[in-house]
Parts: sequence; C-alpha cells; structure tokens
Amino acid sequence: MKNSLKNIYRFSKVALAIALLAASTSCGKDFLDRNSELDIPEEQISAEALRVEGQVNGLYASLKNGALYGGRYLIYNDIRGEEFLNRGGNNVTGYSVYQFSNDPSDSYVAGFWIQAYVTINRVNIFLDNISKVSDDIVPAEKKAQYISEAKFIRAISYYTLVQLFAKPYAADNGASQGVPLRLTPEKSVDNNAAQRATVKAIYDQILKDLNEAEPTAVANYGDAYRRGTRVHKNTVIALKTRVYLAMKNFPKVIEEANKIVSPNAPFAATSGVPHKLLEKIESVFADKTSDERILSFPFELTNIPGTQNQLSYYYNMGNIEYYLNKGTTGIYANPNWPETDARKSALTGVASGFTILKKYTDVGTYLDWVPAIRYAEVLLNLAEAEAEVGDQGRALALLKAIRNRSDAAYTFPAFASRSALVDAILLERRIELLGEGFRAPDLQRRNSPINSVGAGRLVQPNDDHYVFPIPLRELIDNVDINK
Repeated sequence: MKNSLKNIYRFSKVALAIALLAASTSCGKDFLDRNSELDIPEEQISAEALRVEGQVNGLYASLKNGALYGGRYLIYNDIRGEEFLNRGGNNVTGYSVYQFSNDPSDSYVAGFWIQAYVTINRVNIFLDNISKVSDDIVPAEKKAQYISEAKFIRAISYYTLVQLFAKPYAADNGASQGVPLRLTPEKSVDNNAAQRATVKAIYDQILKDLNEAEPTAVANYGDAYRRGTRVHKNTVIALKTRVYLAMKNFPKVIEEANKIVSPNAPFAATSGVPHKLLEKIESVFADKTSDERILSFPFELTNIPGTQNQLSYYYNMGNIEYYLNKGTTGIYANPNWPETDARKSALTGVASGFTILKKYTDVGTYLDWVPAIRYAEVLLNLAEAEAEVGDQGRALALLKAIRNRSDAAYTFPAFASRSALVDAILLERRIELLGEGFRAPDLQRRNSPINSVGAGRLVQPNDDHYVFPIPLRELIDNVDINK
C-alpha cells in the first residue's frame, strides 16, 4: 500500500512539475530562447512585454487561489480560536481544523501546503526567467518592479507556511524546525528531497525578500484599482510590520511603521499611497479600492475563489458554515464591545437564527475581495509595539483612533501598566480584525494557548496540534523532510 501511494504521489508530482513548466514557458519560452537580434520589430517587443506582464499576473492569481489566500488561509486561522461556532460538521469546510483533529492525511490542509509551494516555485521560475529578458523587451525599471512584486509574493507565501506548520518564533527564537526553504526553480521531481529549515531561517528569508523588494517597488499607481491590488512600497513595509511583530521585534515594528504612519493623530501615510482610516468602518468593506485597504485580492466571474473556499460562503448567508460565538469566551459577548460600536451594529447581524459576520456580503457570486493587509492592522501593530517598548501615549492614541472610528463615545479606562495597555490592544485586534485571519496568529506569535471552542480545550504551545502537521503527501515523497 505504501509503495502504491508513493507511486501515485510521484505521478502527481511529475504532473505538477510538467504543469509548472508549461505555465512558466508557454508565455515566455519563445522570447527567452530566441537568438539575439539587432532589430526586433516593435510589435514583437510589445507582445513579449505583455507576456511577461501576464506571468506577473499569474503569480498573483496563484497566491489568491481559494486554497491559499483566496479563502483558506483566513478561514483556518479564524476557526481555530473561540470566535466562531461550526454549523455543519463538514471536513471540506474545515471541521477537522476547527476541532484540532486534522492529521497528516487531511487533503484540504494538504491542498493549502501544495498551493503555497506551487506559488513559491512559480516565483522562483519567474525570477530565473526575468533575469534573461532583454531590456529592449522589459525596461530595467519595469523589470525591477516585477522582481519586487515576485519577492513580496514569495515572502507572504512563506509567512503563511511557517505560521501554520511550524512552532512560533517566540517559542525559542526561531530554533525549531520550520518548513523546506526552496529558492531555486524546480521543473521536475529530481530535487524534491529537502530538509526543513529552521523557523529563524524562514523568517530571515522573508525579511531578505521584503528588504530587497522595498527599494524598487512602485511608490504609487495611477489608479485606485492597482493601488489596492498590486504590491507597492507601502505594501512591503506594512507586511514587514506584521513579520517583525510575529518575531516580537518591537523596535523594528516601530521603525518600519513610522515610514507609513504619521507621528500624531489623525494617523496617515505621508509618502506613497496616502493610506488612512476611512470615516466609517462599513465603508472599508463596501469600497473595495479605498486607501485603507493596502492589499486586497480581487475576484471576477472568470476567477472566483472556488467551491467552498469563499468567505461569504463561510460567514454570511452563502451557507453559514461558521457563525459568531455568543458565549462568554467569544469576543461578541465581551462587555468591552458594546452595541454602540458600528463594527457590531453594521458588520454583524442575525440570519436564519444565527448571529453572523457581514464583512463579506456577496452571497450570490462570491466575489468579495479578500482583505490581505489593511491600514488598521498597521496602526494596531504599531500600537502594540509602542505599548511594549516605546511611547505609551502614542500607543493609546493609536488605539483610540481605531476604537473611536467605530464608537465615537467610547472611553478607555486609565491603564495601570504597560501590560494592561497591551491587553486592551490585543482585545481591539479581536474586534477590528474579526474574520480576517488573525485570531490564531495573534495567539501563536505570543506563544499563548489557543482557546479552541471546537476542541473544547485550551490547546497549549507544547501540544502536537498547536500547529498543523506536515501533510502525508509531503512525508511520502520528501525523504529528507524530517532529517
């Protein structure tokens, strides 16, 4: 049976490799392998430049696949905590993840792993190919932009993997085993065997990619659609604040956030895209291209997230797979989240007898844009870092900016200590970022237990189920995975 499984998986890996090779070469092999010419017809240059642009678009499409950032990454992180209750008991929609009973044979979690590495490999192939493209076809400045976008996509893909499949950085300063670190193009299964790099090595590579991406990233785009859906300089900086927060490197969070957050209220970005908080929280989800949404993944009828991956399918009237926990452990019933808060009155509601999240509203075609990075998150990242090691007054001002946008009359009590202020910021994250994939990561990055309503217990950091197990498909084919 084991040999049969191995042969089947090897066949699937070869098929995947062939598909990746076709994807990487069908768009560009003709111009990458063509003999050098002194004069290339203008129409040929234009066509080949469009092919390269198409390859970049393909990287975004791979990242926003429903198995990865188009749904599953956010969903898996939210349903592992205490904010949502399951309605259907369907493993297809994450019931085993909700119960903390998923094991290496879980094909849906394996799909996440595979899609992340497919995306990483596509980036690696692209980076290898783009270095061979003549400046006559893609000017150097545009090429540098594409490279920065690709490196960002690889960085955020590795972040999703190391966060779900490896112990937190805070557990031992990154000394634990992480995931395989693959940085070269793979067009066959010849080099599939790879040991797991340390968590620190993965974070180092993430930051290396982001630091190299920042200088050549576009400062701004000429239209709101691309500002919100393509990587620009502030996108890179914003992700760095998330990564450094996961490493508990609070001074670096402050350093990076200060690049795009003004010193005082009203807080806004002073360079690049003019990010700021919208006046009303409900506008953030109604206005897909607002400057509060630093990076979103858009969908059209031609590229939907896929069956049972869609956020409105899970949380809203699409199917109500998960509804809000109104018990004492969930944030909904917390006395510090009153009914006067627009995040409760406007973004939650009752349907079919269930209290549901209404951030995602397209229950017909499921084309809600996935909010990957919001300016509100950056402000909360900065607030937490300031509260931990910096200016407590600024931390409180940032906290007030988030809360009072949705509840103008709310008054915070005096905080007796830094830890009390930090706790208030962490609670605010539970409210502001509800249903956006932050609950489990916020607990894991502080090496805290996960209060799983699905498992009915506190899942401690030393529990085998605290992070996802390496998928069986990888264990079978990658003989070095556990060396």
